[in-house]
Amino acid sequence: MEERIIFAGFGGQGIMSMGLIMSYAGMMDGKNVSWLPSYGPEMRGGTANCHVTISDEPVGSPIINEATVVVAMNRPSLEKYEKYVVPGGKLFINTSLIKEKAKRSDIEIYEIAANDIANEIGNLKIANMVILGGLIKATNITKIESALKALVEVLGPSKEHLVPINEKALEKGAELIEILSNR
Repeated sequence: MEERIIFAGFGGQGIMSMGLIMSYAGMMDGKNVSWLPSYGPEMRGGTANCHVTISDEPVGSPIINEATVVVAMNRPSLEKYEKYVVPGGKLFINTSLIKEKAKRSDIEIYEIAANDIANEIGNLKIANMVILGGLIKATNITKIESALKALVEVLGPSKEHLVPINEKALEKGAELIEILSNR
């Protein structure tokens, strides 16, 4: 088993947090992991992406040229990274910010209005967790419980009060994938 995931979006959308949470969750599940962050010139509003590999085998390189999963949180990310998804791979699109459709027909496409769902839950900043919950459900790469434990590590004690709302977002994303799978 190996998942090669590219998370991409604007700085401030929680791209690095998604990658860190998946990396920690993978380690907690006894997998080999790598996490490679990349920031644009500006922190908030600039581009951000990270490459995460989670595998049963040792990870050879942290750089991903052929992704099994891509998460595009904004239009520039969709335009840049859709071509990185291997045939049969998965593409997650934040349709709250991306009105364009994916161009490929040889991949699984998950359209999730992450910002809208996050606003319904009560905090726009958890849109990344909505997508992450969907990714976890669709790939079974880890468990929601492992992601929650990793979330506590990533947030740290000072932000522990944010765990419940993030948990709601993860669960909502997973529920959405369940609904989409049953159609």
